[in-house]
Amino acid sequence: MSHPTQPARRLFLRRSAQWAVMGAAGPLAAGTAFASSAGERSLAFDHTHTREKLSLVYAAGGDYVMQALAKLNHFLRDHYSGDVGVIDPQLFDLLHRVKTELGAKDAFQVISGYRCPATNSNLRNSRGGGVATRSLHMDGKAIDIRIPGVPLAELRDAAVSLRAGGVGFYPREQFVHLDTGRVRSW
Repeated sequence: MSHPTQPARRLFLRRSAQWAVMGAAGPLAAGTAFASSAGERSLAFDHTHTREKLSLVYAAGGDYVMQALAKLNHFLRDHYSGDVGVIDPQLFDLLHRVKTELGAKDAFQVISGYRCPATNSNLRNSRGGGVATRSLHMDGKAIDIRIPGVPLAELRDAAVSLRAGGVGFYPREQFVHLDTGRVRSW
């Protein structure tokens, strides 16, 4: 992790102090974030299965915001079992890069985030083999998403152009799979 510049570090520390004073549950629990400023990376999500919404700053300068990562882990839990996994922070960076590449303003619609092994096995057995045996969803390194108003092919192309992991295109199911595994596409 790179060391943030002094002004970015001061901003991060000031924001951390604000969160502590307000109680970390304040703006993050409400699904909102402080106004974005230089060096902050934010994301917004709508979960298609749980109907939950989340919008937050997940990184400031060169540091991840630990409370935000915990919130994201819970939000992207296995919606079948309720199991919470640990999501790879690089997946959030990838999503942020995709959003920036597309100039997208709307929230990502999440179809699937973390999957526990039992859920993955059940889906694999019930979906005619369309689910990988060793899915990166089980490692918190994959997400299935779409963005309202952005054609799936454009979303796929933007992700592929970044050459930052795996990109799967599922037009019939209406989502794009992104992961932080090796660079590949299907």
